[in-house]
Amino acid sequence: MNRFNGRIALVTGASRGIGLASAARLVAEGAKVCLTARGEEALEQAVKELGGPEHAIAVAGRADDPEHQSEAVARTMAAFGRIDVLVNNTGINPVFGPVLDLEPGAVRKVFDVNVNAPLGWLREVRQAWQGEHGGAVVNISALAGLRPAHGIGVYGASKAALIHLTEQLAQEIGPRIRVNSVAPAVVKTRFAAKLYEGRETELAAGYALGRLGTPEDIAATVAFLASDDASWITGQTIAVDGGIILAGGGI
Repeated sequence: MNRFNGRIALVTGASRGIGLASAARLVAEGAKVCLTARGEEALEQAVKELGGPEHAIAVAGRADDPEHQSEAVARTMAAFGRIDVLVNNTGINPVFGPVLDLEPGAVRKVFDVNVNAPLGWLREVRQAWQGEHGGAVVNISALAGLRPAHGIGVYGASKAALIHLTEQLAQEIGPRIRVNSVAPAVVKTRFAAKLYEGRETELAAGYALGRLGTPEDIAATVAFLASDDASWITGQTIAVDGGIILAGGGI
């Protein structure tokens, strides 16, 4: 498929995992991309994996840093002249345990990265291109934003806020800009390793499809929502969960 020929995407948290897989899927379908993440070396390797500067550029920085957001958007516009797709993938979960036991500063940091940062990225992209020309935004939420999950309550609360923000923004900035989100269950990434390492078989047995997710599973849904195939879809959250909700198991 060539659904993204001539289109440009900016993907945050794109040096590995879901972000890199999403960028790779978009490039495979004709897009050029700007990758952002904290690690410069990892980003350079990601650009190589995507075919080099002809297909991708990278801008290193913290996702919740407004100056980094401005720089990445400006460099994308300078390199490619437009930003048709924004994938807000960056997320953190540095704390584990009951919500009321967590240090308030850590809770604020989770919401800064998982909620405030996506809003900042969209603000920059809208001002630079999408406000006048339109486009698509895909936010990476989580199944923990749709139902409680043991030990990751603050992360889930931030992702629930991102889901609501997706709906609110879709209403406010349509029809030019579509805003949707994807809510993965457990996906086999370094980010989620603590949730499945050492018990993958046991955990996968609770999924109707009998396995955990892969970054490519999520990337396929990201590409669909960002494409014209989803041109009449906005404000929606698609749970990509291997059937765990149907099976009635835990996340």
